[in-house]
Amino acid sequence: MIRRLLATALTATFAFAVPLNDSRAEDIKLTVIVFPGVQNLPMFAAQAKGLYAKRGLNVDLKFTPNSDELRNGLAEGRYQIAHSAVDNAFALKDKANVDIAVVLGGDNSFNHLMVQSDINSLADIKGKTVVVDAINTAYAFQLYEMLRQKGLNKGDYEIKMAGATGFRLDAMIKDKSNVAGMMNPPFSTRGEKAGLKDMGTAAAALGAYQGTSAFVLREWGKANADTVVKYIQAYIEGWRWSFDPKNKAEVIALLVERLKLPEDVATSAFESTKNDFHRDGTVELAGVNNVLKLRAQFEGGTPASPDKYLDLSYYQKALAGL
Repeated sequence: MIRRLLATALTATFAFAVPLNDSRAEDIKLTVIVFPGVQNLPMFAAQAKGLYAKRGLNVDLKFTPNSDELRNGLAEGRYQIAHSAVDNAFALKDKANVDIAVVLGGDNSFNHLMVQSDINSLADIKGKTVVVDAINTAYAFQLYEMLRQKGLNKGDYEIKMAGATGFRLDAMIKDKSNVAGMMNPPFSTRGEKAGLKDMGTAAAALGAYQGTSAFVLREWGKANADTVVKYIQAYIEGWRWSFDPKNKAEVIALLVERLKLPEDVATSAFESTKNDFHRDGTVELAGVNNVLKLRAQFEGGTPASPDKYLDLSYYQKALAGL
């Protein structure tokens, strides 16, 4: 009798333990599209520290070559969540009539205006070529505005589409006629090591700015609300782990591994961006409004209301549940 009771108890214990310790059969798979860079640190941490896994999420981070692939892939359902400049979400809504919802923030873009070594002032760019990801989104607008502030209007320089930041860096290193581009670490750090010159940050020139943000198709978000909340919770916990000083050595090692960087470049990239991440991935409305203002300035029209694009109910529920 005792042996039978023990066997029954062990069987019951095992039955309850399996879902807790091995949820692989029930994991929700998410393919998340991002640009390469330090801005992904909270997601790298959430993967490495099991913060997605403990919530039953199997997250595959994919690096995009450019904004078009990111936007089109989200719209076509190849990716469930996108992290990029929030202006890409606005472009999807306004240009392609794709109903998106911005659900999470990230940072102020970390961007630096990098130029060739023989450019001594931004006025020297007149008549020369600048490189951008896409001509009508996000960090291209930052570049146009920084040049406008120094007296150069669109038409005073040539614009070349080169793709994501790494491609812009390569374009400038390989062809000196590409004289300027916006870059964030580690690419700006690598650019300086390659002889490019830093002409200042977008944050200093433009003020409040919402850079990286996460967005989803609005209907997909509604149908998968619990998944979105869990994803955001893992991001927030990844953010908190990343910026706990006692984890700095692990953080640097993680950037070295995920971005294939030398340790000194990873360290510099982390140190130069750590104060420009928005705490817990908040969306800063002043920054969103500035992005919308820039978009209207260079695309025409009047700035839209942030309410057209944002749905922060998922974030609020995620934060309340931590």
